Amino acid sequence: MKTSHLLPWLISILLLILSTKPTYSQPTTTNGSTCLDSCGSVKIPFPFGTGPGCYHDESFLVACNDTNSNIDSPKLYFPKSNVSILDISIINGELRVEGPIARNCYDSFGNKTSNSSEITRDMTTNSNFPLSARRNKLAVVGCDSLAVIGGLEGRNYSAGCISMCNQINDVVNGSCSGVGCCQMSIPEDVIDFAVSLGSLNDHKEVFDFNPCDYSFVVEDDAYEFSSLDLKDLQKRESVPLILDWAIGNLSCEEAQSQKDDNNEYGCRDSNSFCLNSTNGVGYRCNCSHGYQGNPYLIKGCQDINECDGDNPCVGSCINLAGSFSCSCPKGYKGDGTKNGTGCSPIPTTNHSVLTISIALGVSIGLLLLLLGCSWAYWVLKKRKLIKLKEQFFQQNGGILLQQQLVHQTSSSSDTSTAKIFTAEQLKKATNNYDQSRVLGQGGYGTVYKGILLDNKVVAIKKSKIGNQSQIEQFINEVIVLSQINHRNVVKLLGCCLETEVPLLVYEFITNGTLSDHIHEKEKYPLLSWEMRLKIATETAGAISYLHSSTSMPIIHRDIKTANILLDENYTTKVADFGASRLVPLDQTQLTTLVQGTLGYLDPEYFQTSQLTEKSDVYSFGIVLAELLTGEMAVCFDRKESVRNLAMYFISSMKEGELLEILDKRVVNEGNIEQLKAVANVAKSCLRVNGEERPSMKEVASELEGVMRSKVGTHPWGHDDHDQNPNSLIVLEEAEFLLRPNSSNVGVTEGFDSMNIQMFEPYDDGR
Repeated sequence: MKTSHLLPWLISILLLILSTKPTYSQPTTTNGSTCLDSCGSVKIPFPFGTGPGCYHDESFLVACNDTNSNIDSPKLYFPKSNVSILDISIINGELRVEGPIARNCYDSFGNKTSNSSEITRDMTTNSNFPLSARRNKLAVVGCDSLAVIGGLEGRNYSAGCISMCNQINDVVNGSCSGVGCCQMSIPEDVIDFAVSLGSLNDHKEVFDFNPCDYSFVVEDDAYEFSSLDLKDLQKRESVPLILDWAIGNLSCEEAQSQKDDNNEYGCRDSNSFCLNSTNGVGYRCNCSHGYQGNPYLIKGCQDINECDGDNPCVGSCINLAGSFSCSCPKGYKGDGTKNGTGCSPIPTTNHSVLTISIALGVSIGLLLLLLGCSWAYWVLKKRKLIKLKEQFFQQNGGILLQQQLVHQTSSSSDTSTAKIFTAEQLKKATNNYDQSRVLGQGGYGTVYKGILLDNKVVAIKKSKIGNQSQIEQFINEVIVLSQINHRNVVKLLGCCLETEVPLLVYEFITNGTLSDHIHEKEKYPLLSWEMRLKIATETAGAISYLHSSTSMPIIHRDIKTANILLDENYTTKVADFGASRLVPLDQTQLTTLVQGTLGYLDPEYFQTSQLTEKSDVYSFGIVLAELLTGEMAVCFDRKESVRNLAMYFISSMKEGELLEILDKRVVNEGNIEQLKAVANVAKSCLRVNGEERPSMKEVASELEGVMRSKVGTHPWGHDDHDQNPNSLIVLEEAEFLLRPNSSNVGVTEGFDSMNIQMFEPYDDGR
């Protein structure tokens, strides 16, 4: 393939953080002539410093270009990277620095005119400080733009964000949800990362109002998208981003226990305490309650005079070390504080009974007034909460769902229809969505383990974003999935519509995913070939059931080993119908947004946006290839031409090297004929032309035959290369469509799994 046909991809951001062990300096002074307290408007607190003895270790060495009085705006920067430092926070352990903007620009003919996507090491911080996951976002700006971010050091991950639009009127200022602008979060413990930026159509259709791609990591809330940015963002040189900094690579306990072994313990003030880093290794220090200042210096934490300013006392205030004391004047009693009993006159024998009665009456009146106000506030709050739940219930189609459930219950003897749970029931079941109950997290939301009042264990899926334009489709999907009665499909038990985003309740599966059992060899026992064949057969039967045995065919659209669960008996449970689509009986295909997981995505669907049942067949072919080889769907440890498992598998069969790529553990079991038969089934599922693939019903039937050791000669189970002279052409076409740099697809080879969505015209509103 000619290089001119490849989509141009340039790495636009490369933050290289040194991982060498730091050497510690003994701070001799922080206020001497060689130690700057500030650089321009930026304060330089220890452990950061500009010269010998001014910083804790090499990670905190900074420089200021204020070498003479003629400089109008001095700049604080890392000396080895020249990256500007905008602010240093001792309390939060954060650094605000200037981050680069990656950009590619084109002319009206789609030719690249300029780019500044190459980021060198000198342009990034050379410390081991990770990106702040909670304070930064990855942003992509453009109407024909795609960016992929991948972790290189620290946490190893990859994800992508795509921004599309056809005309300037589609863009909404302030909105960064995929039309003109796209944003996504960054995980924790990311020290070094790279971003690939590219275009699907070289901006030829949107050049008049958007000639460039832009991508950058930016501090959350520091950037607000405007339609003007589609042209004018090229005038901006940098954006602020946040790094989390910490001392060393030890925990608080380790640093305190080793401080006598030539290890400089960072929390030097006696009135300070240590906090373990929440993002990466190391620790931070804070002043104790009642003190403020710099805990990294001896006597750096100074006592706060609570008696200054807003006096906390009713009477006299006495400042103490780290605290304060209040006292009442003579003739009064109480604790003297504004939040306590205050100061009240001491009763004397000269007070009349009338005075005491009046005081008692006033006190009781005030108490009753307070109780009345509290009760009224509680009632109003309760009423507001009830109205809000009713609003969410109606907004999420609760009335429609109730009517359909009642209709189904009255027209069918089956009592297994979906149940409508209340928000309070699911809140109690998950212990108020406690973090310890989290089973997994993904792009669509979080799954919690729940225990209902009848002690039934369930899985509760809480989505991140609600789509109010698809309430009817959501209700229809709940109704249909609640009627699925197949032993190899995770059962939908019900939903909750009283929250802003509907919650789904599924049966709880205990033994992890098929992906875990294949790839996490140290955590899970080896799956024998007999068990793998059983799982494949059960999965094929479940997908065949979805395609042909339900009242309305269902296309799963995200078949992969991570969505195949196993119970304690290793029974298969197909799960995660968040991307599924219902197919009307009078249609065979749907035009939808392209969505799926890289490595499992049907190349024909990716090219045409036409979703059919054969798209699930292709994804199932990848699952069979994983079961046979033990390899991941996308693996960057393999050479570039075979990083994609589909290409690796097909090319190996073409070269007659099937046994060389199969998992040696299952080959040693001696089921060679069964392995070859299943490999031929997988190869037929991976055909590029969807019409040439078998149906899932045929796949399930063939696998059942293999399980009975009757390895037949199914017409689509043969090796086509010996009989069909066009087979090499089909393989070349598959190779072209599956290559990450194909000019027809917007996928880069710098990541291994992500959800991909492309905007195409469609008629059904989904």
